[in-house]
Amino acid sequence: MNKTLAVIALILAATTRTEAQQKYLTPAQKLMITSEDSLNNNAAKNKTVISGYGSAFYQRDFNTKQSSITLERAVLFVGHQFNEKIAFFSELELENAKIAAGEGGKGEIAMEQAYLKFNLNAKQYLVAGLFVPRIGLLNENHLPINFNGVERPIVEQVVIPATWRELGVGFYGSLDRLPVNYSVALVNGLNSAGFEHGTGIMGGRAEGSTALANNLALTASLQYLWNNFKFQISGYMGGTVGLSKRSADSLNVGLQTGAFGTPLYLGEFDVQYGSGGFTAKALATYISYPDADKIYRAYGKNVPAGMYGSYLEFAYDWLYHRQKTPQFITFARLEALDLNSKMSSIQKTQDQYDGTLKQTHIIAGIGYLPIPNVVIKADIRILHTGEQNPALVINPPPNALAYKQNNQLLNIGIGYSF
Repeated sequence: MNKTLAVIALILAATTRTEAQQKYLTPAQKLMITSEDSLNNNAAKNKTVISGYGSAFYQRDFNTKQSSITLERAVLFVGHQFNEKIAFFSELELENAKIAAGEGGKGEIAMEQAYLKFNLNAKQYLVAGLFVPRIGLLNENHLPINFNGVERPIVEQVVIPATWRELGVGFYGSLDRLPVNYSVALVNGLNSAGFEHGTGIMGGRAEGSTALANNLALTASLQYLWNNFKFQISGYMGGTVGLSKRSADSLNVGLQTGAFGTPLYLGEFDVQYGSGGFTAKALATYISYPDADKIYRAYGKNVPAGMYGSYLEFAYDWLYHRQKTPQFITFARLEALDLNSKMSSIQKTQDQYDGTLKQTHIIAGIGYLPIPNVVIKADIRILHTGEQNPALVINPPPNALAYKQNNQLLNIGIGYSF
């Protein structure tokens, strides 16, 4: 069943998408502009601006009969316009309300962005510092008012790990005679020593913290607008070993060093559509890691040679005809992913396929925006996974509860931006 759903989503991903951008917003949303938006569009009234966003949610897990509630994130944006050509952008994020010793790392405080923007002309600019590359839909447009559902799309949490930021330099622009936007960026690479089973490439990100820079990565994107559609293709190619050649050779597993040594490749395609109160979006992504075996031998990391994710979403604003706020949006999204879709030769030999990482998520819910910058959300997520591999179970039943392939979760949340 999962395979069928994944194929359907991948096929549909070649034909639909929506993003928080002028052409794809309702009239009510077009009235919304944050201080960060005004600075980015060179329309800020003050040289220094303050903005931000945040979200909180309640979740009920029906399998475990456990409920939780958290201030998911609170982000403070501070920017400064030095002159017409140069501006500074920064976002400081606090996750789960607090940081305290001895509490299992529940919270996190981190810089989400800190970069300079250099306007070259009306259609081109450079960024330098810590920024989020244009990969997928959510990475650049992650405010809670910009996506449907209490939780961010699962595929863009675990396959394309939002919010993915690295240090580097990026070039952005648009063409004069065609509705085409483009970007290319050079950033630090991933650290394969941080990869962990079940979390994709998430643990390999440096996020601006003492990144190993012997290895680099190149990212690029291309967007094309046609009538009510917006198409995007984006990609990532980068080295995953930041060690010196001497240190890598000492591991005696054949790790390639250098800018793009022991490479990892990510490809992504998405489509958006918006007409009236109806919007649709779809996304498909695949990660290839040819040298996963070498990472297993070097670090003992059970990482796959390939993983994929895709989703398809439809939404409708039932108050669109009013042409003003409020908005009442209903949506449904189908997601399919497998974080070990292609196993390395060592994984195959040792029977390490983890069926729990092959998942289908069906999410349906509502979003109410009394004003464009505030949202109240609720949804139900139905989860189905593959079977658990007994060879990977450290604490089998009856010592632990039996694994259930199906689960349901109720989410209720709020979000804001200003």
